Amino acid sequence: MNKHQNHIQDLAEIRSMMERSSKFMSLSGLSGALAGIYALAGVFLAYTMYDFNPTEIISSKSIFEVSGVVVIALLVLVFSVSSAVYLSYRKATSKGENIWNATSRRLLLNVSIPLLAGAGLSLVLFLKGIDGLIPSVTLLFYGVALYSAGIFSYREIKVLGIIQVILGLLAAYFVSYALILWALGFGIAHIIYGTYIHIRHER
Repeated sequence: MNKHQNHIQDLAEIRSMMERSSKFMSLSGLSGALAGIYALAGVFLAYTMYDFNPTEIISSKSIFEVSGVVVIALLVLVFSVSSAVYLSYRKATSKGENIWNATSRRLLLNVSIPLLAGAGLSLVLFLKGIDGLIPSVTLLFYGVALYSAGIFSYREIKVLGIIQVILGLLAAYFVSYALILWALGFGIAHIIYGTYIHIRHER
């Protein structure tokens, strides 16, 4: 009986090792929380400095009036990506792991396709003056990207992805609340997720 239990335990350990080797576990929870803070700061600046709060699908502002919001969004993206790369690299090196491996490459490929598609569609909407749908589109495509990332990393990322998709659909219907829903998705949800991952997997 003991031998049988030992075999089962050995198989469970082998399976666990195989799962860990096929998943990218160096994503930093702290970087997720920081991304949420950056997003909330970006929403605050866009609203206070440029009065960006679309209430209709078709914008009443010109491209030049909204261009400042685009700059803020790009800065939020740069800060978020930079924090994620730096903190994930630091986490991986502290464990003696290589951050750039076959798993991370598959993760990047699966995430980049929906993100690039969402960015392209958002650019088209911006050029056409359909600003009211941009928060929805970014939430939807980002949610799909996160759900795909969950295959190669923490399972909790899938849950975060589903939340983003739901908020994106709500933002498409309730356009006047789109900015608030965007702040909930990219801001509050990220902070909660990042804090949870840090406490659950990194402490």
